[in-house]
Amino acid sequence: MRGKVLTLAAGLPLWAATIWLGGCASTPEEDPVLQGKLSDLDARTTNIERVVQNQSLLSLAQRTDQLQNELSVLRGRIEVLENANETLRKQQRDLYADLDKRIAAQAAGSAAPAAAAAGAGSDQAAYNQAFDILKAGKYADAIAAFQKFLQAYPQSSLADNAQYWLGESYYVTRDFQSAAAAFQTVLDRWPDSRKAPDALLKLGYTQAELKHVAQARATLSSVSTKYPGSDAANLAAARLLQLPAQ
Repeated sequence: MRGKVLTLAAGLPLWAATIWLGGCASTPEEDPVLQGKLSDLDARTTNIERVVQNQSLLSLAQRTDQLQNELSVLRGRIEVLENANETLRKQQRDLYADLDKRIAAQAAGSAAPAAAAAGAGSDQAAYNQAFDILKAGKYADAIAAFQKFLQAYPQSSLADNAQYWLGESYYVTRDFQSAAAAFQTVLDRWPDSRKAPDALLKLGYTQAELKHVAQARATLSSVSTKYPGSDAANLAAARLLQLPAQ
């Protein structure tokens, strides 16, 4: 090949051969125009890489901030739920403690005439048995026991209490529809019962559990109106604060 080039060059004038050979000897590295374009392209590529990198870092930082905000919100919600659960547990403990006191006081002051002693003893024994089952945590059995009591002793002085604790038994088992019906029965049949404030309060609770927020808000608000200053009114006010905003 080199021989052919030399032969070809030999056949050309000296000045043409010199130009032709000089052109063939030029390389891309020695071409200033090409080198300028390559340098410009390299600079543009570097700028593009820098912009992409900066945008990626900015996007990552924004996503990190978003995740941190979401985590803070979730932590706040968990704290609220934990406080609400603790409040409900305390309310339940206080409720059962109050019940024990009331039952003891009622049993001590419910002496009946001798002629009615047998009948009074029968309903009292049946009631106590049902309530003992409830305290033992056997809620399904307690429901059956209170239902049996109400069927056997519909006119008993303990019937309103039995109806109320029937509602509580349903509530604990999360049968909120039945619980609401039981509490409403207390209010309808025994509006002047000592259990009426508690029944109204727990009716509001069941409505809240059923997501009937407007009804729950109205019911819980009525507790303070009908029974101002009572324990039920205080508990109703606390539960109102836990209801979601409308």
